[in-house]
Amino acid sequence: MSITSISGLMSNYSPLSGRSSSVEDEKESHLRLNPDVEAGEKQVAEKKSRWIDGRTVSDAIIGLSDGMTVPFALTAGLSALGDTKVVVFGGMAELIAGAISMGLGGYLGAKSEEESYKATLKETQTQTMTDPGSVTGTISEIFEPYELPSELVSQLTHHLSASPLLPSFLMNFQHTLPEPSESRAVICALTIALGYFIGGFVPLLPYFFVGPHEAFIALRWSIATMVVALFIFGYGKTCFVCGWRGRRNIRKGVVGGVQMVLVGGLAAGSAMGLVKAFSMLADGGHPHPDHQ
Repeated sequence: MSITSISGLMSNYSPLSGRSSSVEDEKESHLRLNPDVEAGEKQVAEKKSRWIDGRTVSDAIIGLSDGMTVPFALTAGLSALGDTKVVVFGGMAELIAGAISMGLGGYLGAKSEEESYKATLKETQTQTMTDPGSVTGTISEIFEPYELPSELVSQLTHHLSASPLLPSFLMNFQHTLPEPSESRAVICALTIALGYFIGGFVPLLPYFFVGPHEAFIALRWSIATMVVALFIFGYGKTCFVCGWRGRRNIRKGVVGGVQMVLVGGLAAGSAMGLVKAFSMLADGGHPHPDHQ
């Protein structure tokens, strides 16, 4: 019996349901053990695996979220100096350094997740070989909330106790740790870094089309661009989780978009205020030669 077939079996039982274990339920459960059914479930699993990994989507959201707020705040703050070259060079330097830093952070995080999985798997394998009695109890505890028929639970426990897939079963249902792919760390690093760079390059674009002393003009276009981009990103991020249809989901998407705009605006406003404050302090401490 595969882990997929057990997942399909358990999905038909609710941990909080009050249904009784009738003979028809037992027959239906036994039919789930048919090899033909297992083959069909494997095909469904293969189709699902073709979709983008949810963790990759999460990494992209992390990269875009930071990329659309931090560099935007930096470029807005540097615009207070009025020099377009300073904004462009400072913004590009921050983009490159930030993307590398975010990518390395994602890589190290994914590597730690992989090492944690391997360590837990090793402990689980050791437990199955040295303490089979506790493992049997653990299997029964896993099935207990689903209110499966006692005869079926006994058969599943007996089968899994002698199965070479027992460690995999415990990793999935006891520790709830999915096995990370070998390329997980690299994909995570590239996704976060690329998302950060793309998100941060959007507010920098207007500065490439203005004169060397027209940073404030570019700032206006940058603000307008980022208001639209932040709202679209916030709306899409929220609807990706909640759903795209229905008034309720649309309302949640609008709220998510407005929240992203407010967060980005607050970060940019704070950066501009700090840069102007530091500039005023610097001018006060070191008077311009014309004023001497």
